Amino acid sequence: MVCALGAAVCFGTATVLQAVATRAAAARGESGGDAALLLRALRQWRYLAGLALDGAGFVLQIAALRSLPIYAVGAALASSLAVTAVVAARLLRVRLSRPEWGAVAVVCAGLGMLGLASGTEGDGTGPKALEYAMLAMAAAVLALGAVGGRLPERGRALVLGLGAGCGFGVVEVSVRLIDDVSPGALVTDPSVYALLLGGGAAFLLLTSALQRGSVTTATAGMVIGETIGPALVGVVWLGDRTREGLAWLAVLGFAVAVLGALALARFGELPAEEPADPPFVRPSPP
Repeated sequence: MVCALGAAVCFGTATVLQAVATRAAAARGESGGDAALLLRALRQWRYLAGLALDGAGFVLQIAALRSLPIYAVGAALASSLAVTAVVAARLLRVRLSRPEWGAVAVVCAGLGMLGLASGTEGDGTGPKALEYAMLAMAAAVLALGAVGGRLPERGRALVLGLGAGCGFGVVEVSVRLIDDVSPGALVTDPSVYALLLGGGAAFLLLTSALQRGSVTTATAGMVIGETIGPALVGVVWLGDRTREGLAWLAVLGFAVAVLGALALARFGELPAEEPADPPFVRPSPP
């Protein structure tokens, strides 16, 4: 659980650092498109620190998935939105409303319940077909990106965000399905290719969803996709269980943590620019 929460802290903090760097890069030059902005951002130490935190978060995520049930890790990763909200309130002076502060507390309460109720990871490997099912799911996520990008604006962000969540879910399940980490076994393991394809497809879909639709809608779809499906796979096929007599607490904690994260979905991507307050103009005397 420490690794899962550490991954959430890394991902949530990385989002804020990258937003700060993007703002600074945008302020230093008006010319150029997204590529030029990215190159300027890469010269910012905060952006590089954010990338490093993303890498550390991924390593911690893998460690957590090898020790905890998928449902606990998924809920913990969704809580990165709460981390982003708190850090943004500090560094970017983003104002959190009372309901949003309440959502942060709800996420923490849900994770606390999960921590008390979660058992160790299941020892099941699932049917052999599950590996190929994950590979097929990863390919389907990639195909969904091509179709979802043509949808009307209202439904596009939700479909792409949900598809991205499913892709990240493929990553979570695939990590559990990889048993032998020797080079020879990795080359022939379908789960490895499902992990790579699912992660890449999820990143592409999420990027497209955030650029071309509502951030809140896309992030909400992603949270649902990356938590519920993988949690069911872990329980049904991989043997994930709770501590004896505490299944109800795990279900409640999972629901509370995910619902709290959904309430903070607007922090799925912090804008590069915040609208400035209008200047005060002293009224002229009559």
